[in-house]
Amino acid sequence: MITRFLTSVSTAFSPFNPKSGKTARNFLALLPPNARTTMKIDIKQLPRADAAKPALLALKFKDGKEMNLDLETLKIKDIMTEVDRHSRMLGRKEELAG
Repeated sequence: MITRFLTSVSTAFSPFNPKSGKTARNFLALLPPNARTTMKIDIKQLPRADAAKPALLALKFKDGKEMNLDLETLKIKDIMTEVDRHSRMLGRKEELAG
């Protein structure tokens, strides 16, 4: 997964909900080890009482685009595809700009 164009990652999920918690943890595990120095990361764990609340993943890119992804419906491969698609587009723009 191409993460060099990410500036901010924000997620909120309930660790007690197996659908949403797993996808959020998998995405966070895919971030590089130096991610906290290169981007802002905000992780909120919802309490057990809010387990019915939908899990969210909000991403911000260097060009200002924001993605708000619903972790209840998307799988990790779908999220990776969306992030890579936009990152490749930014990489092409950067390459053409010189």
